[in-house]
Amino acid sequence: MDDGYRNPNLYQGSRGIGRETNQVSDDYRYQDGNYEGYAPNDGYYRGGDEPAHEDDAQSDVTEGHDEDDEVYEGEYQGIPHPDDIKAKQKKRAPEAADEYRDHADLMAERMEDEEQLAHQYENIIEECGHGRFQWTLFFVLGLALMADGVEVFVVGFVLPSAEKDMCLSSSNKGMLGLIVYLGMMVGAVVLGGLADKLGRKKCLIISLAINAAFAFLSSFVQGYGFFLFCRLISGLGIGGSLPIVFAYFSEFLSREKRGEHLSWLCMFWMIGGIFASAMAWSIIPHYGWGFSMGTKYHFHSWRVFVLVCSLPCIASLVALKFMPESPRFLLEIGKHDEAWMILKQVHDTNMRAKGEPERVFTVSYIKTPKQVDEFIEIQSSTGTWYQRWLVRFTTTFKQVWDNVLYCLTAQYRMNTLILAVVWFTMALSYYGLIVWFPDMIRYLQEEAYESRVKIFDEEEVSHFTFNFTLENQIHRNGEYKNDKFIGMKFKQVRFEDSLFEECYFEDVTSSETFFENCTIVSTVFYNTDLYEHKFINCRLINSTFLKQKEGCHLDFEEDNDFLIYLVSFLGSLSVLPGNIISALLMDKIGRIKMIGGSMLISAVCCFFLFFGNSESAMIGWQCLFCGASIAAWNALDVITVELYPTNKRATAFGILNGLCKFGAILGNSIFASFVGITKVIPILLASSALVGGGLLALRLPETRDQVLM
Repeated sequence: MDDGYRNPNLYQGSRGIGRETNQVSDDYRYQDGNYEGYAPNDGYYRGGDEPAHEDDAQSDVTEGHDEDDEVYEGEYQGIPHPDDIKAKQKKRAPEAADEYRDHADLMAERMEDEEQLAHQYENIIEECGHGRFQWTLFFVLGLALMADGVEVFVVGFVLPSAEKDMCLSSSNKGMLGLIVYLGMMVGAVVLGGLADKLGRKKCLIISLAINAAFAFLSSFVQGYGFFLFCRLISGLGIGGSLPIVFAYFSEFLSREKRGEHLSWLCMFWMIGGIFASAMAWSIIPHYGWGFSMGTKYHFHSWRVFVLVCSLPCIASLVALKFMPESPRFLLEIGKHDEAWMILKQVHDTNMRAKGEPERVFTVSYIKTPKQVDEFIEIQSSTGTWYQRWLVRFTTTFKQVWDNVLYCLTAQYRMNTLILAVVWFTMALSYYGLIVWFPDMIRYLQEEAYESRVKIFDEEEVSHFTFNFTLENQIHRNGEYKNDKFIGMKFKQVRFEDSLFEECYFEDVTSSETFFENCTIVSTVFYNTDLYEHKFINCRLINSTFLKQKEGCHLDFEEDNDFLIYLVSFLGSLSVLPGNIISALLMDKIGRIKMIGGSMLISAVCCFFLFFGNSESAMIGWQCLFCGASIAAWNALDVITVELYPTNKRATAFGILNGLCKFGAILGNSIFASFVGITKVIPILLASSALVGGGLLALRLPETRDQVLM
């Protein structure tokens, strides 16, 4: 029988069904810039020696004859072919040997293989060069990082409009602001862990697809509950992209380029903030940019803004389809040939862009680590679909959980704990303050607004028609008889201890307007939004409410919204100098000094917030704080990537980033609760957290000179 294509130099399968690994020699050496065992300079991978060429002349008798097609005479008697017996014995020999080896020995062998692979892979990436391929991937992954930056800002920008459009209470607004971070926290841990098992590209596509789908859907849903759910799942998707993006890009960079170019990649988070601020500024105030379908469905301008904010994610998702999987990940799981083809593609793309298409990729053989995981492949005929899915799910979950526990083993425990504290303190301070700054500016605006209030005492108005806007006024002890309030708006108006007799209200819209201790006699309210809760301790005698406005309405364009957009825009733009400095100095002064120095400078900036008693001062100190702290963020991203091996890298990054989002949730909740009460606690909490995290970061090992394990 045909026993299949055989090549003695191809790699044999090792333990585990449905898995192929590569049997490689352990005597790999790199000398004088060349790899022993490489093919001659033709650039092609050779599985074995080429057969000797036979003479072209063949006899008519033997022409077309194939020995593999001969029928073995014992075949029909159930006797196996001798060649089959030898092949099976040869294949089972290493598997049988592995069964009697201790698991610790197998892991030790794998770690030795990984160390050899790390050094060889570094030399291969250097041979591939840094050029067009890396820059293309840089922009594709940059769009994904930009989508993460947009997601952080989008809810904060739409809240002032969404709270009126969906009748949100204060608790609902708070939940909507935190739900995105909750989704990001879960997504970072789950999808980051899966990326070490299923692949960088595959999990990043899943992550971006989830975010794009639910961000798009959230712009159309009307109810608060469904909108909240969509933003939660959208945050889950984009939260998983951050650890994958940095792990993915780092595996195409050489040691000399890694710190600098990962820092340049962080600039896209800044670009995402600028994009969100600019779009909010240009779209949300235009209330007419929308449509309505009857009285129930309204698509206002803030929903257009939410829709536009999903574009970076969609663009990255489309572009990612044309990018390859990480070859470092493929080598880690034993897929040598696929990894080799991708590395050759990287090399050839860069060489063509440099005008050197004749340069040949000289690598013919790459070390692959010993495979010790047990993979389970279930045939489609085995059990029900539910049972097959359950087995795959539990197997994958166990592998991800093992990776999580691995980050806490003796080898990595101290680094993981220190990084966890640094990530948490950085997030608590940064995310707490970027929410506190706009809230404080809004509070200062409200104080200034209230100081300009107009007070009217004991006014008497009769037989008068009000058809204009009343704003920021207090009317006390007034009498209004036979007056008409038609097609008008009340904004920040209070009527206290007043009398309304035989008045008529029609098509009235109000915002922050209340009637306190008033007497309302024989008055008609037609098509107004003066609901019951706006009458506090009032006496209504023979008064009628007809056809009240349904739902919530966007009544006024808030002038201070423009300033909030400007504050966020300037805060995002202010990190540009810090990004440039960190990128240029990351490989010169090192990751540790960058983290410690940046966090300590940011702590000093916090103390100057005590002198921020005006809007302009708060904006200035916010820009200074954001610009100083961005270097620490960039260095944290780089060192987290470099401290962990390839098969644990995305998992570790996901855990730490998930902890970061938990710090963001706490920071938002704690800092927002002190707005208008005191500045002392937020400032002291932020500065002390930054000082503690910065000093602790100095205990981390420096990684700028080590290869990517």
